[in-house]
Amino acid sequence: MQRNRLEALWQGRCPRCHEGYIFKYPLSQFRKFSEMNQSCATCDASFEPEPGFYFGALYVSYAFTIAIFGAVWFLLYFFLDPPDWVYITAIIVSAFLFIPVSFRYSRILFLYWFGGLTRKED
Repeated sequence: MQRNRLEALWQGRCPRCHEGYIFKYPLSQFRKFSEMNQSCATCDASFEPEPGFYFGALYVSYAFTIAIFGAVWFLLYFFLDPPDWVYITAIIVSAFLFIPVSFRYSRILFLYWFGGLTRKED
């Protein structure tokens, strides 16, 4: 099945072939959410182009975290207007709940943008 780039990115698949998975386990396995494959099982593309490559993904993760904080604040402020302690609690809880998603998609996006793996045209 031929996948487009956006669909492959959303599913966490290889940026080169859009078939193999970047992460070993599904997001539902919470304890193993961070375990990545070394390379693509289909096209053998390396998912770690160089040592320390994913340090740059911290900036993407930071942007996700700020967006989550902003969304939680916006929803609380405009729909509930609770006391201050509710803001702090909701933001901290949402940050912890979104750690696996933020971790994965920051690495996936960073690999797609800067990993140098482009789709081979058949």
